[in-house]
Amino acid sequence: MRILPLSLLLLLGFISIVSHADANDKIKAELQKQLGSTAQIKTISPAPIPGLFEVVINNTVVYTDASAKYLIQGSIVELKTGANLTELKEDELNKIKFTDLPMKDALRTVRGDGTRVIAVFADPNCGYCKTLEKNLLTMDNITIFTYLIPILSADSTAKSKAIWCSADPSKTWINWMVQQVPPTAAKPDCANPLDRNLALAKKIGVTGTPAIFFSDGTRIPGAVSKETIEKKFADLTVKK
Repeated sequence: MRILPLSLLLLLGFISIVSHADANDKIKAELQKQLGSTAQIKTISPAPIPGLFEVVINNTVVYTDASAKYLIQGSIVELKTGANLTELKEDELNKIKFTDLPMKDALRTVRGDGTRVIAVFADPNCGYCKTLEKNLLTMDNITIFTYLIPILSADSTAKSKAIWCSADPSKTWINWMVQQVPPTAAKPDCANPLDRNLALAKKIGVTGTPAIFFSDGTRIPGAVSKETIEKKFADLTVKK
């Protein structure tokens, strides 16, 4: 068996890296031309399926071919393990460090022993947020940090300020979201964290409400059911 010199092996490896980089640059340029400047293409790498490339755009995973002629949206599932590889990659991309969240800027609601913790980004005029709040109301032994992010309208800003500046912000929030009791500010001009919350939401990629974050940094978007949240808490317990 002929053994190639180390210098030649290193050269071949370098050529391979350069060729992959060139291919990725060509794919990126073609995709950017077709998708426009608003599409933030972060990375391009070989996909689990030969001939396809994994493209991360605005923290969303899509796939394309070597000529960037096609864009494939959907999940790649490994049949042997049942793992949704696309979902796993997006979860990793969207992960945050939960302990970095500024808890002082959130409404704090505690039920039972409060041992299970989540953070929720919500708008007071968001219908899905109201559905989620009703689901959370049925859960025990939970601490909920709610970050008010008024993104739907000027009225959302007014309501968020009234809720934050009320005598009991957490209670006022729940009364509004669940029972439609209009919020009343005890101190109309009190300092509030709304601008900081909006900046934080943008930083961690929250583009819609509600968005739920768990203690491991993973997120679930939308008005998910109590059962979905309970399952996630159970999975976190198993991982410990």
